Amino acid sequence: MEAPIHIASYNIHKGLSQFNRRLTVHEMRERLATLGTDIVFLQEVQHSHSQRASRFQHWPSQPQHEFLAGHVYTDFAYGKNSVYDTGHHGNAILSRYKILSWENEDISSHAYESRGMLHCEIEVPGIARPVHCINVHLALTEAGRKRQMAQIAGRVRKMVPDDAPLILAGDFNDWRIRACNFFRDELGLAEVFETHHGKPARSYPSILPMFQLDRIYVRRFSIESAHVHTGNAWHRISDHAALTAKLNLA
Repeated sequence: MEAPIHIASYNIHKGLSQFNRRLTVHEMRERLATLGTDIVFLQEVQHSHSQRASRFQHWPSQPQHEFLAGHVYTDFAYGKNSVYDTGHHGNAILSRYKILSWENEDISSHAYESRGMLHCEIEVPGIARPVHCINVHLALTEAGRKRQMAQIAGRVRKMVPDDAPLILAGDFNDWRIRACNFFRDELGLAEVFETHHGKPARSYPSILPMFQLDRIYVRRFSIESAHVHTGNAWHRISDHAALTAKLNLA
């Protein structure tokens, strides 16, 4: 039997602590390295920001996704979503394995909230077909999320074969927990924490998680384990908790 894929999903809050008081991307890289994950789905990744680079003494010279990849993740993809005068940010996927292809699709629900859907195909040892990995950060409004979920479903139907392994992860901002039923009914996806623990993980705010905003949905995988990473070492570096899961090809 092949080894499980170990994955993480994490909204990194642009590498800053809650309320943007401290630069935390250096601590973040250390914490991510302790997880031993193979593929990481990151949201709110700061590619560049001229004002913050001058404000924080140790602002990395590399884009955050490259800095966080370090020597651990040999491949990465970044989807630029929100662009402004001082820089831009978006979603990123880091991988120990070869990313065969990637595309970032604009799924913004209106002009004032730029969002994207980053879709990678990753060659994973021991799995004959590429693993499709989709990383999202959905809208704050329910109407916007509804349109975006329909766009995700449309892309999966068009681009992902029914028998291909699929991971959909990110920050869904789904306060009312409606996405689980939608993705199960429309795409046959199972939410990892709901399947393994009976309900989606509480991940926000990281200092005292109450809301189940961050999710990992899978198809053609069984779930070996699923964890929420909380505690002082984690809540100091982002306003979201990190999620991890070990998956076996079903």
